[in-house]
Amino acid sequence: MLPERQGVVTFKGNPVTLAGPEIKVGDQAPDFSVLANDLSPVTLEDSKGFVRIISVVPSLDTGVCDVQTRKFNEEAAKLEGVKVLTISVDLPFAQKRWCGAVGVENVQTLSDHRDLSFGTAYGVLMKELRLLARAVFVVDRNGQVVHAEYVPEVAEHPNYEAAIEAARKAL
Repeated sequence: MLPERQGVVTFKGNPVTLAGPEIKVGDQAPDFSVLANDLSPVTLEDSKGFVRIISVVPSLDTGVCDVQTRKFNEEAAKLEGVKVLTISVDLPFAQKRWCGAVGVENVQTLSDHRDLSFGTAYGVLMKELRLLARAVFVVDRNGQVVHAEYVPEVAEHPNYEAAIEAARKAL
């Protein structure tokens, strides 16, 4: 049985239950298996050797998620040795369409819709909605979490600067 956490996050002002453990700075980043846009499996191990910014969004087709993904796309172009992974429960086909429509090329969009492997491993699954809560994790080259932010209100933006600074320091 997965641990459940309440009182951590709200969605449009309403409290939700997060399923999975809280990931903290200093933790070894849990592995996961999600789907790339071509339906191939992707794990954390696949980007070993890079600093990873893991940007978690409920759905790319919403305003804040769109801005968050575009912002990390811009920053990724400036950060040599950093991979940005954007994870949502959107279908891989929808992610591919969205990236093509807006010209996002520096971020790898990944879908957790099939198994919720990422959501439950990182404690971002909003149980009531079967969506992922907005969060940002930075994982260093050795797989250690050096930044973890669970955004308290899902409709608000994460602290972009803190995540980018953590990624720069981890290089």
